[in-house]
Amino acid sequence: MAGLSTAGIIDHDSLSGAREFIEAGEIMDFPTTIGFELRCTHTGTKLGARRTNNPDQGGVAYLTFHGVPHTRIDEVTAFLRPVCVARGERNRAMCERISKLINLPLDYEKEVLPLSQHADGGSVTERHLLFAAAKKLIAAHGKGEKLIAFLKTLLPVSQTVAAQLSDAENPYYEYDLLGLLKAHLVEAFYLPAGPIECPDMAKMVDFARENGIIVTYPYLGDVVSSVTGDKKNQTFEDSFLDELFDILYDLGFRALSYMPSRNTMAQLTRLRGLCDKYEMLQISGEDINSPRQSFICKAMRDPMFKNLLDTTWALINHEKAATAHLEDGFMFSPLPLQERIEKYKEMYTH
Repeated sequence: MAGLSTAGIIDHDSLSGAREFIEAGEIMDFPTTIGFELRCTHTGTKLGARRTNNPDQGGVAYLTFHGVPHTRIDEVTAFLRPVCVARGERNRAMCERISKLINLPLDYEKEVLPLSQHADGGSVTERHLLFAAAKKLIAAHGKGEKLIAFLKTLLPVSQTVAAQLSDAENPYYEYDLLGLLKAHLVEAFYLPAGPIECPDMAKMVDFARENGIIVTYPYLGDVVSSVTGDKKNQTFEDSFLDELFDILYDLGFRALSYMPSRNTMAQLTRLRGLCDKYEMLQISGEDINSPRQSFICKAMRDPMFKNLLDTTWALINHEKAATAHLEDGFMFSPLPLQERIEKYKEMYTH
């Protein structure tokens, strides 16, 4: 209904939605692609304990794993199971910390888990914790000035957010409150993820290759104005981006992902130039964290980003090819990058 011609699923620490997503695509004759997101430690690499694309924890980066062959879903799910268990234990401890911050009891089992797909193997993230907290705060303080006054004792509330939370008829009220809490409260309750949740980055590059998966480093870039309202202004990779590409290439990365709507044109131009220099496959995927966001990324209408449309189809067709024969996957082809993209984007009818 939104007008999309394809869609992908990328969940934190979970691939449990993949088969249902694939089936839904088949029912609608709608091309899909599947993958997952995982935090990995880069301590021990040349990146050391630097803050890369993770706002909450230094020495740890988010990686995305795209185009998982359907024959590898069970292997990936088994690999991620202990990650979710470890995250659940940490979530419970963070839930207790949130309770103290907001001065309201928050029950992880009864109030957080029902907001997630945990029962079907889905992961539970800080957003689930904070959405439960948002509901709790609204129930305790109501919508409007009393709630805003309480929030101002905890964190900064901009005029824009104050106006949103002053409107009791705001259809996105809970999500706007969630965005505010996500932007400013996480550092007050966050507990660092350990080695089970954050495996070694180099080992995960090997894991991806062994399973025919395309692993990418998702570029975040310095945040000046958060599109989704859930990130405060902060610096990330831009001051050492050239060095980062060199290190990623040495680690075995041959793909990078980014979101055209999230960054400035200067950031994107520099990033794309480095992708060309290192022959990195460029993958786009918009991150929808609020109902205020459209499923249509208007930035993609710029002819500059036509290559991202081509690589989308190449990614979808890689998944089909690697599902049939793992060695036919995109990353195993000896062709130069642009020739590979041209070959794979036309491999199947779309």
